[in-house]
Amino acid sequence: MIAIIDYGAGNLRSVANAITKLGYQSRVTGNPGDVLDASAVIFPGVGAAADTMCNLRETGMADVVRQLILEERPFFAICVGMQVLFTDTEEGGGHECLDIIPGQVKKLPRGQKIPHMGWNQVKQKISHPIFDGIPDKSNFYFVHSYYVVPDDEALVAGETEYGTSFCSIITQGNLVATQFHPEKSGKVGLKLYDNFIKLALAARATKE
Repeated sequence: MIAIIDYGAGNLRSVANAITKLGYQSRVTGNPGDVLDASAVIFPGVGAAADTMCNLRETGMADVVRQLILEERPFFAICVGMQVLFTDTEEGGGHECLDIIPGQVKKLPRGQKIPHMGWNQVKQKISHPIFDGIPDKSNFYFVHSYYVVPDDEALVAGETEYGTSFCSIITQGNLVATQFHPEKSGKVGLKLYDNFIKLALAARATKE
């Protein structure tokens, strides 16, 4: 079962519909036990980082997310869901985040329309199975005002240009995180989810 974390916000239904289109079963859940039992976990993100962190702490999901990633369980984070994995963010005057991935979340530079909203290219920086069947510089759909800056540049799997070149996808073990929204990105977005789920199933089969 694929768990889609419900922490009181997020683009949950669109993500669930995307997974259903691919022929997989998913469950939108705010139950920590269900999430920990899942073969793969998707963490959608919509809204402000401070609200997201507050909801994660109140629901007990902050510790669950940490555990899943530290145990290298298959985990896919999206947009603000990606940002709160980092040490801290400039958003809202500055807030501490989950500090799972060392690095900061910074505001997009002046001179561009903010939020960055619409289709933009993702330049693949590494060869990785998450990109199987997805051409380099494919367009994905973005809605954001902030971007992540990992301390470890080796985590950057893809970059996008918008006033600056910023990290738009990271990979680390069984963790994948994107600044863009795959569920709003048509066929290439579905393919990205499909690649992630196949990697998750392969990881589970190896453990068994």
